[in-house]
Amino acid sequence: MFVITGIPLYIIIFFGKATEVSLSTIRTVLITKGEKTIGAVIGFFEVLLWVFVVSSILTNLSEDPLKIVAYALGFTFGVFIGSVLGEKIGLGTKTIMAVVDEEYGCILAESLRKHDLGVTVLKGMGMDSKKSVLMIIVKRKESQKVINLIKKYNSKAVITTSETKPICGGYGVL
Repeated sequence: MFVITGIPLYIIIFFGKATEVSLSTIRTVLITKGEKTIGAVIGFFEVLLWVFVVSSILTNLSEDPLKIVAYALGFTFGVFIGSVLGEKIGLGTKTIMAVVDEEYGCILAESLRKHDLGVTVLKGMGMDSKKSVLMIIVKRKESQKVINLIKKYNSKAVITTSETKPICGGYGVL
């Protein structure tokens, strides 16, 4: 096994690949949220790491196939870490929709508005009863807090979320 400055090559490959894939995931999140410049800068460092790691693997690969295992494990770990970091960054917005029985719609909307949330209430019809559909657009970082508030006020609410890219307007989001 090769050693670079006292660190086994397998460890360098593992952490190099994990870092590169984590950066790739974060870059993708940033670009899809409109942060093109930061995404491009991250992409530069991502490619530098990729070239370093791949060149380390391809050297004498047939004599040391365990480098492939270190590379694959680094990729797997990088996907996981990148996903966790992408969630923590929490860029962008989500639309939260809560469907409740009609009699609870206005009460729930007022409770959410007391938490400085913009809520739109629509009338709907379920299988056998009238419903209220509450739409709330929130910063992605705040979505779990809002979902917990909805559950607190109405534990039987049907709640869905979707990624949203606001164009203009809105209360407290843009």
